[in-house]
Amino acid sequence: MSDEPRRPRHAAPDEASGPTVQPETLSNPSQAGQPPRHARPQADSGTPQPAHRAEVRQAQPGRPRPDHPGQSGQLNPAQPEPQLTSVLAAKAPATTFIASPKPPPEPDTPNLPNPGTESVLPRSTSGPISFGLGTGTGTGTGTGTGTGTGTGTGTGTGSYPGRPRRTSSRRSRRGRLGAGLVDVPAVPYRDPAEAVLTDPVVSEEKRYCGKCSAKVGRSRDGAPGNPEGTCEKCGTRFSFVPKLRPHEMVGGQYEVLGAIAYGGLGWIYLAKDHNVSERWVVLKGLINTGDATAVAAAVNETKFLAEVEHPNIVRIYNFVEHPDPDTGNSVGYIVMEYVGGQSLRQLALEHHRKSGRAEPLPIAQVIAYGLEILPAMGYLHNQGLLYCDLKPDNVIQTHEQLKLIDLGAVRRMDDYESPLFFTSGYSAPELATHGASVASDLFTVGRTLAVLSFEFTGYTSKYKTTLPGRDEVPLFQLFDSYYRFLRRATHLDPDRRFISAEEMTDQLTGVLREILSMGTGKPRPGASTVFGPETNTFGVDLVVPERGGRPPLPNPGEVVAGLPIPQVDTDDPGAGVLATLLSAGPQTAISALANAPRESIEVRLRIVRARIELGELAEAHRQLQAAQYLAIKSGFPHDWRVDWYKGLIELAGGRPKVAHVAFDAVYDELPGEIAPKLALAVTAEAVGDYFKAARLYELVWRTDRSYVSAAFGLARVYLAQGGRRSAIEVLESVPPSSTHHVAAQVAAVKIKTRFVEGAHQLTEADLAHAAAQLERLDLDVERKTKLTAEVLETAFGWLGAGGQPNGDTTVLGCRLAERDLRFGLERCYRTLARLAGTSEERIELVDRANAVRPRTLT
Repeated sequence: MSDEPRRPRHAAPDEASGPTVQPETLSNPSQAGQPPRHARPQADSGTPQPAHRAEVRQAQPGRPRPDHPGQSGQLNPAQPEPQLTSVLAAKAPATTFIASPKPPPEPDTPNLPNPGTESVLPRSTSGPISFGLGTGTGTGTGTGTGTGTGTGTGTGTGSYPGRPRRTSSRRSRRGRLGAGLVDVPAVPYRDPAEAVLTDPVVSEEKRYCGKCSAKVGRSRDGAPGNPEGTCEKCGTRFSFVPKLRPHEMVGGQYEVLGAIAYGGLGWIYLAKDHNVSERWVVLKGLINTGDATAVAAAVNETKFLAEVEHPNIVRIYNFVEHPDPDTGNSVGYIVMEYVGGQSLRQLALEHHRKSGRAEPLPIAQVIAYGLEILPAMGYLHNQGLLYCDLKPDNVIQTHEQLKLIDLGAVRRMDDYESPLFFTSGYSAPELATHGASVASDLFTVGRTLAVLSFEFTGYTSKYKTTLPGRDEVPLFQLFDSYYRFLRRATHLDPDRRFISAEEMTDQLTGVLREILSMGTGKPRPGASTVFGPETNTFGVDLVVPERGGRPPLPNPGEVVAGLPIPQVDTDDPGAGVLATLLSAGPQTAISALANAPRESIEVRLRIVRARIELGELAEAHRQLQAAQYLAIKSGFPHDWRVDWYKGLIELAGGRPKVAHVAFDAVYDELPGEIAPKLALAVTAEAVGDYFKAARLYELVWRTDRSYVSAAFGLARVYLAQGGRRSAIEVLESVPPSSTHHVAAQVAAVKIKTRFVEGAHQLTEADLAHAAAQLERLDLDVERKTKLTAEVLETAFGWLGAGGQPNGDTTVLGCRLAERDLRFGLERCYRTLARLAGTSEERIELVDRANAVRPRTLT
């Protein structure tokens, strides 16, 4: 689409005029959120607000002026713009329109070779393959040939093959703002009478002829332009002054108090409804009655608003006509509810003004706004409608609720005739060629969140349809999941974006939980809609290395079995059969699915999982190719599940680098999910990228304490980097309610009493704490005696290395003295000898007891 608008919809002059001062770079000192520490996780307090650098511009103060389209001018027109502002205070992009493109042709199904979809029970072509990293045998799977399964950014979205694009049926409720996770400051209801403008007029730069789009009513030779007159180019009359006067009656029941704003489709007036409880209403008319397009859009808005009833969308009451005082022609007015509050743009500018710098709104608050907007968008999509023109000006917060306003751009999904309204900088790039869609609507949500959450300089020019790189925005460096969320929401390919407002809400909620967990230190778990819970843990017994060694890596087979399993799509033709096989073994599942529906992708994926469990990776790879073939055939070439199982195959085959690429693609498509982060952490640890592994393990553990594998993994990578005390801290954070609490405590005791980098790391207090911790554990006799012996051996070695006890410290009933520790060790060895299973072990332990026994007279 053209960068030059055919005719602006008379957007409000929401920037203060005056010279711009040279930008000044400042740092935001109010950092409340913390990124992963990777060394010593600590609980941070407060709502996360990343500190990032922002450009601050000082604008000259001007007279109080109304805000931008729809009803936003009724919000707070008397309040001056902030002195210190940022990109939102610059000239706002005007809402423009283009002719609707013709509906795009149906895409042809690609002619791909069928990798074998006739049977789900093929002849086994590969023998068992070891799950040991780097030691796999058999045929393996390589990286795929032919159609392949693909990895990286080329595959994997949230598409659900075989099912239509879902739309959200969730409804918002008053007081829900913040999703129960974050407190958003309430915006008080504003007295409507204070919103009336004393001198309403459309600024000259917004004046265009409604017929030929020529500039009209402009200043010449120092003389101000006339807001009324005739276009010199085409002879059409224009008028940019309000037609209604104070106390004028419209429709026999609405008494006008005055103009409160002007928006994309006309002047906005405040009125009182004398027929219905003297309630305040808003009358929305046309700026230029000669503009046929604007007239059509106003009628369009009336038609759609009459069908809409949602707590987050402004309500329409009536549509009335009133004679034009100049021409006598009848002019239509939409009657809608008065919404007293502030637009999101005004709230952002107010935040800038109070902070004294170009500081974005807190990220948690911005996400809370998104979680309130998306249900309203989903509701419209369920009604077969598209909003088309979402931006911060078109969303008002009043009290603790948001409302979408200015629905003049709303259209039906199958409308390819009426003008398509949009705002540059927020609109999707495919509007001119493919028209509006659910995907283009969700694109505007992503852009709105981006503009509110960081200093998005160039969002209407250099980055008009793209995002800055991760390295350019400190917020993205702090919260990678949020960056990936925005990147998918605003993907240039509509098919790669979120498929529905509901799916987008689920992922954004997950991102919010993660951000709050990292910022406050308090876990914010939430049920996943696409993955099951972690039912099996891995790496629990592999935390503590042998003396002088590194922590061993968990077995890939154990990891594959422990990672969460994708939930079955209930609309899949094989869902019923799969529901009966939830606890079936791999061979049983393969046999039971022999006669399952051949076109079921879910059946193919279940077979893939079974083949992986049996070690038949080549056959698993072939079945995965068949699943991808079916997905492409169904019109869903991007399915994240293909990458997920590709990652499992490669991980089981001892290729963690390839698996890492596949899991990273899943993370791109599901930025709010725990499972891909956990899988990425495992593969990063396997390839020796301990920094990334620590960041991801910590992200998972601090968000949801039910993923105990992440805690043990984090302890392992801390130990691998020499972070002994950090590993202890993580293990001690495993809650008592966990079935692995004792294992974590035992590992912590072992770490406390083992030299990782030398004797200097061990203190008398460490010994005392380890002993006290061991005494509290409920262990069987043999296990507790072994740990007791290990603690006493460490204490004995500490004394021998020159350790000097400061007082009468005791360790497991023994004073920190050589003689007492020898007696304690002797008792432990003799007890273990009585419990030994073989005579060789018994003899060895008795010899150790005799050797350690101190010299005595008897």
